[in-house]
Amino acid sequence: MTAENVRWGILATGGIAAAFTADLVDLPDADVVAVASRSADSAKAFAERFGIPRAYGDWASLAADEDIDVVYVATPHAAHRAAAGLCLEAGRNVLCEKAFTLNVREAEELVALAKARGSFLMEAMWMYCNPVIRRLKALVDDGGIGEVRTVQADFGLAGPFPPSHRLRDPAQGGGALLDLGVYPVSFAQLLLGEPSDIAARAVLSDEGVDLQTGALLSWESGALASVHCSVVGGTSVSASVTGSQGRIDIPYGFFHADRFVLHRDGREPEVFAHDTAADPHNSLKYEAREVMRALRASETESSLVPLDGTLAVMRTLDAIRDRIGVRYPGEGDETDDQEAVPAVTPA
Repeated sequence: MTAENVRWGILATGGIAAAFTADLVDLPDADVVAVASRSADSAKAFAERFGIPRAYGDWASLAADEDIDVVYVATPHAAHRAAAGLCLEAGRNVLCEKAFTLNVREAEELVALAKARGSFLMEAMWMYCNPVIRRLKALVDDGGIGEVRTVQADFGLAGPFPPSHRLRDPAQGGGALLDLGVYPVSFAQLLLGEPSDIAARAVLSDEGVDLQTGALLSWESGALASVHCSVVGGTSVSASVTGSQGRIDIPYGFFHADRFVLHRDGREPEVFAHDTAADPHNSLKYEAREVMRALRASETESSLVPLDGTLAVMRTLDAIRDRIGVRYPGEGDETDDQEAVPAVTPA
């Protein structure tokens, strides 16, 4: 890549694709040049909405378009492996939504394919690119609250969602964990790395996906993380990190934080806030900029969202699903090598 504009292709036309594209078109160094959907009408309508010059009614045509520098994959989780893999096989660079894939096996296949092709690949974990979260991590890494003892994070939506909704559809990778729980798990692992032990409980739907899940992650250091996700109850969507010398609280919307509060003994609370005059705190531009920075630097992965970290999160999600008994169509019993714990309560 050079300093010229980065040319984007958008694969899928749902809500998150629209949100990302709306932010992309505001970036002066990004050009959205093509969009694809399995529906030609949907692709055409999306293209007209955002002024995109080319609309394809199939994914393969987008993957084969050599006028694209990077493809943003915004399908439901169950299609990530196929969509991202198709683009990587064709030599495209890829930014793929989270959860990255259904399971770590699929994630490993994509990473291996990207490395074999020498292509850039990144999970769209926009939280990691958020300037407030980056500042929080730097403060924790610098010992600002001492040794991390506990992490707490939750993400719950009130619903209700009908059985036909993607959040309850096993064929689309439904359930609270992959859609919402990926954020609390990723937040904990951003600060502590991959846990050494995992316990979990869940309430399952009649369709066999998790309506709400709670997990306790532990590390050899003695640190613990309590993470929770739900599609049957709106939660505070907040997070906190407690260390041996202080605590950090992030209010509602921790995954797109605009501030956090640092508490240390004997001192007044300190508020670290982001100036949102240029970009709102819930902007997806931060991850887009990181992708374009990496491409211009000829990097095949992001230093903010490294592939090893993505694989580690997928291993944790697999382990949690193993413990709560959630399997998706076409999966075997390979999601985890530890004995499953029958810890589910049908809704």
